[in-house]
Amino acid sequence: MDQDKESERPYYTDSDDDEFQTEWEESEEASERADYAPDQSEFSEDQMLEEAEAEEAVKKISESFFYDSAQVFSVPFVTPDSTIPLNLLTLIHSFGYDSTRRSNLHLLDSQTLAYVAGNQLVFLDLRNHEQSYLRSSSGRGIGAVAVHPDKTYFLVAEKGTYPNVIIYDYPLLRPYRILRGGTEEAYAFASFNFTGLLLATVGSSPDYTITVWNWKEEQPMLRTKAFSQDVYKVTFNPENEEQLTTAGSGHIKFWLMALTFTGLKLQGFLGRFGKTAVTDIEGYVELPDGKVLTGSQWGNLLLWEGGLIKVELCRHARRTCHIGPINQIMIDEGEIITAGDDGCIRIWDFETIDTADAIDESEMIEMEPINELQVGKNVKIYSMVKIFKPGNSIWYAQDANGAIWKLDLSFSNITQDPKCLLSFHTGPITAMVVSPFTYLMATTSQDCTVRIFDFAAKLYLTHMKFKEGGTALLWAPRVVSYQGGLIIAGFEDGVIRLLELFDPSGLVIFAGRKQMKGAQLRLRQALKPHTEAVTALAYEQNGEVLATGSKDKTVFFFTVGKEYEPIGYINVPGPVTKLTWTPKSHEESFLLILCENGYVLEVPVPPIKDTDSLPTFEIKDLPIKCFHFLSIKSRILRDIEIERRRKKKEEKEKEKEERRKLQLQMKKQLEESEGEEEEEEEETLEEEEEEEEEPLPRIFIPEKPCPILCGFYSVRKNFWISLGGYDSGFLYHCKFPVNSEKTMEEQQDEPFDFRFVENADDNPIRVISFSLSKMMMFCGMQKGQIRVYILKNKSLKLTDMQNYWDFSIHDNDYGQIEALYPSYDDRFVVSCGADGNIFVFNILSEEELEEGLKATVPTPKGGIESEKRAEDIEDPNAYSIEGARQKREYDQIMREAEEIKAQKREKLSELRNEFEKLLVKNSELPEHMQLHRTEFDVDTRVREQTERTTVKKIKQVERELAWEKEKHRLALLKLQQRFRDALEFDTVIVHAIQTEHKISTYRLLKLSGKYTRARQTSQTDRRVSKFEWKEKDVSLKKESQKDTVTVTTGPEEMFAEKEKKRRSRTLGDLMVENQIAKMRKIMIKAEKAQNKILQRRREWEELYKSKPEDDYEDPKDVLAIKEAQNNMGDFNLKTAPDYKIPEQMRINAAKKEEEIGILEAMTHEKKFNMNKCIISLRDQKIAVIEEIQCLVQELKTIHSILPEDKHLPIPEVPQLQPEEVPERKYQYDEEILLEFKLNQEDKPVEEEQKEEEPEVVVGFAGGIAKATLREADLAKQESKIGKFPLLILPEVQKPVEFPKTEPTDVELEIMKREEIRNIYMQQHVIDRIRELIITFDAEFRLLRHQKLKLDIQMKLADLHHITLFQEMLLLKNFEKQENILQERVNSLDREQQDMKKKKGVAQKTVMRSPALKVVRKNQNQKMKLLMKAWV
Repeated sequence: MDQDKESERPYYTDSDDDEFQTEWEESEEASERADYAPDQSEFSEDQMLEEAEAEEAVKKISESFFYDSAQVFSVPFVTPDSTIPLNLLTLIHSFGYDSTRRSNLHLLDSQTLAYVAGNQLVFLDLRNHEQSYLRSSSGRGIGAVAVHPDKTYFLVAEKGTYPNVIIYDYPLLRPYRILRGGTEEAYAFASFNFTGLLLATVGSSPDYTITVWNWKEEQPMLRTKAFSQDVYKVTFNPENEEQLTTAGSGHIKFWLMALTFTGLKLQGFLGRFGKTAVTDIEGYVELPDGKVLTGSQWGNLLLWEGGLIKVELCRHARRTCHIGPINQIMIDEGEIITAGDDGCIRIWDFETIDTADAIDESEMIEMEPINELQVGKNVKIYSMVKIFKPGNSIWYAQDANGAIWKLDLSFSNITQDPKCLLSFHTGPITAMVVSPFTYLMATTSQDCTVRIFDFAAKLYLTHMKFKEGGTALLWAPRVVSYQGGLIIAGFEDGVIRLLELFDPSGLVIFAGRKQMKGAQLRLRQALKPHTEAVTALAYEQNGEVLATGSKDKTVFFFTVGKEYEPIGYINVPGPVTKLTWTPKSHEESFLLILCENGYVLEVPVPPIKDTDSLPTFEIKDLPIKCFHFLSIKSRILRDIEIERRRKKKEEKEKEKEERRKLQLQMKKQLEESEGEEEEEEEETLEEEEEEEEEPLPRIFIPEKPCPILCGFYSVRKNFWISLGGYDSGFLYHCKFPVNSEKTMEEQQDEPFDFRFVENADDNPIRVISFSLSKMMMFCGMQKGQIRVYILKNKSLKLTDMQNYWDFSIHDNDYGQIEALYPSYDDRFVVSCGADGNIFVFNILSEEELEEGLKATVPTPKGGIESEKRAEDIEDPNAYSIEGARQKREYDQIMREAEEIKAQKREKLSELRNEFEKLLVKNSELPEHMQLHRTEFDVDTRVREQTERTTVKKIKQVERELAWEKEKHRLALLKLQQRFRDALEFDTVIVHAIQTEHKISTYRLLKLSGKYTRARQTSQTDRRVSKFEWKEKDVSLKKESQKDTVTVTTGPEEMFAEKEKKRRSRTLGDLMVENQIAKMRKIMIKAEKAQNKILQRRREWEELYKSKPEDDYEDPKDVLAIKEAQNNMGDFNLKTAPDYKIPEQMRINAAKKEEEIGILEAMTHEKKFNMNKCIISLRDQKIAVIEEIQCLVQELKTIHSILPEDKHLPIPEVPQLQPEEVPERKYQYDEEILLEFKLNQEDKPVEEEQKEEEPEVVVGFAGGIAKATLREADLAKQESKIGKFPLLILPEVQKPVEFPKTEPTDVELEIMKREEIRNIYMQQHVIDRIRELIITFDAEFRLLRHQKLKLDIQMKLADLHHITLFQEMLLLKNFEKQENILQERVNSLDREQQDMKKKKGVAQKTVMRSPALKVVRKNQNQKMKLLMKAWV
């Protein structure tokens, strides 16, 4: 594939792999054509092999050959003709560890670890923790390290332009072999094969070249491009050395060393992720049978076979094998070990993984580890190494969070706990400071720790951890802290902390407190002057003021004392990079502020004022001098070019003068005529020699200002600065303008002098420091070099910056030096870089250091044990000092405003009371003297304006809430569409009246369209079965009987008739209806009898008419026989060899899915019909309840007339349960909404009360209380349901009372008859109520019985559905396997066809070859001779 096209895409896809294979095939065909070219036919294969063997014999290197170490190792650069010694700085110790570097831990023997630190390979002796170092040969950094399987050699793969791979013997560290030309810029990984005879390397950007070496002969065997993105790892298969594997960013690739027509080739096949998400692969391992087990970014294991993912392994319940990426996978003693970012090491069963196979389409297999080890909290295992010996279970692990661990993976009763051997900073080291009193240094990093080291004794003393990463450090001078233990630390959240370092060995140890050794850090005070990261800290020369700078473009000042108090702050035009006070040699103290965007400011010490009463800490009257840097680099380069051309021109002029002098001497010897002609010719030649000069470099000023990296005072008001970007390569000497009337933004100031810095165009100076004598200037470079300038005159004007010493220490790609300081006595130099490394150097010391040399930790001050612990600022969103002051002022303003509002409200209340009293007095006056209400309005326009304002406010509120209203409306609509619209029937539970039985509907979703379509197509397309034939015959026989016979109604029609709404009727209406119903029944019975007789006659007539003849054949039988002949065929046994499945009997996944759809449609239809019946029964119950309510009302009317002794008990009216009418939950009115709002507002109050009340469990009382609560909730629900009355009944009218008189006999008779009638009506009404209840319950029992039968059928249907679904899954798997097999058959067919084509081409080529023609010609001649002889 074309590399340009390949680099445009981030990852390979499946189509990319096909293109790669087709391109390889094309290259193979091209190589075959080249082999068959006629110009190579002259050479035989034996001759070529002999030449190759001769070349190998020439290039073979002796086994005892070693390179000279002096020629291999890099040395510092020293300016030629200078007296600077090469050993100006000597590395004595490394405190750092690049823990985020891949595979940066190697084990050379049982007691020696090796890891890369900048440009050094560090060897750590585990017995005494002593270090030794191996320098990079190129001086550009180390890309990768690998150890030989025999531990007798190791290699160092370099960085640089076409870097080398140097192989050293161990333990003598002699350069044994050098491999050249394996990549363009840097190596990413290297590994030996199992036997150690071959070596594989892979390069980084831009070429990503994979190379297989015969390393002992320094010869590359195979080479090709591995991938278009980062490759993390390359390894040989231990079981088959012809197979390799590479993995990296979004890919894994499988390689094979294959012997082709053109020789040995490296063929790569890209792994296809398929359904699995594409992932970066950090760790993998090759299994003995050729499979590859890899990790993933989400923590599962992927098993690869044949370039495809065979199965994905996870833990039970689909939990991932690790939380986060898996960084390393290993096979050890028949077990698989995995390590990941979660700090866990898990042991897995090899056989289970090796034999794992997918059981469904998800391709996921669940398994649990055999053993597990949690190394520790906040641990990220990046790599692990061990000595592979039987019984050895000790491993050494690289922790990406800055540690090296010793682990025991024996998992026995005597297993040791994980032990942290060494602890380091994680990631870039952002700040470092050296004690001005002793050999102590403090460092901080993004890992949120501040660490203390004794660099003379090579000891790590203590650390303190915080919530945010550190960004700046400052060690307080002697004038501030006499003990010398005060450190100021700045952090990312804008907080500065005062830390006190002391030796706790002399303190009193209280009970329960651990004994501390060496040193301890204690928080003294925490302040937050800034809102962003603190970038610079500086004490004033007298130690009275502390200045802090930040990325938030402010500089804050504090008074120094027991407690640091804020003075104020100033705003600056850009983020602060460095703060420097004038040295003590200057008369006045000024602060030099370097900003990132090209501004340099100078301010005096701010006056100390009382700031408690001020509204802000901003200092506005502080005089500020400003210098805005304007780039002059292009002019400098232009002037240099002009000077170069001028010197060149002067040299040419001198040459011309010398030539003229020679010509004059020659004139005396030559003749006059000849001399004149030659002179003319020479003049013309000189004119022709004059060349046209190229245009001078143009003046360029970058649009975006280059960042200022560092700077310092030279003399008063003059300063040096170093810049990055375009303006790098020079040190600029600047001074502040005098009486500039322009603003800071308008200023454009140029430096008045500069110093050229060699080889610094893209490698600027980041930090500068000086020795105590000012004789040496230490410079830390962008690319990790330390440069030392020797200032012989010890002047800060830098007049003699010619001679320097330069050495590459930190990583050249990402190891920019962040801090570089000499010790207080100029004996040591300490550097730290963004690569996480800290190096300690000895200055000009050829002899060894004194034994026992160590730093003195300050003693604690008196009474430190009883001091109260300082309060820390842990919240990153806490208010800064200025933010807190602004908040205080804002709160004060709001309090004053509230007081004014309260006074206004009080006055308005008094006026309102006075107005109400006037209204009362006005109402007490006579009507003709009272004032009308409108006359009290001073101005009617005020009321109108108030009303208009109110209306506007209401509309405004409506507009403000319109979006919220629409949002909730859409949310409700979405909820309804999601949960209600798809629901065809909700669960409705109907209760019997007299018993506790109940019946519920099926919760039924709407049937999807695909099932209905599948059912329709199946009914039209499928063949009629023999059972359906019988059903058709039976239906045809019954068609003749359907004309006159009354159709028995099913449960649906029966309940549909009864769901008509009934009205409230009187007793007389009921009696009339009963009589009419009896007469109707008699008439219907008579009509049925008559119709039955007529029907019987018609049937006999039709039967005689339909009598067939003797030879009659039923057309249905004829069709059935024909159908059987066409479709049924021969009933051969399925085991017969000639048996073939008919097409219509073949089944596949689509047909099986169609069967599932038909089954679901049928079950849906039956459930739907039953739900309709149950709903009809529910509606009937509602009608019955309404009728009973009417009858009870009528019974109450009768009771009002009858005497009490004649009263019969009134039957209880049945009630509807809430679950019988669930749709009423979605009916609401304004009252319900208001009640809901009040309940929502009361919930937080009730929760708070519950939290405040203690939890007391008292026997069964808790359960009783809970039961009463549930009953109360039910009562509330019933009361809500009661708000929707079933029937509104009129109130019972009380009989009109008349004056009592003695009744006559007639009246008594009438009253007696009326009483008898009412008693009868009372009994009739009660019987009617009982009849309604009994009838409903009977229908309920009937429907319940039908529902139970349907439940059985539905359970059977569910089981049948499961069976069909399992069959469909099996069919899909079979089809999938058949498709795979068919693809293999097709591919083999294609290969067969290709081989036939190639065979034909080869035959044609052989036939056309001249050698064959000569053979044929000789054969023909021999045949002719034989024929002649025979004749």
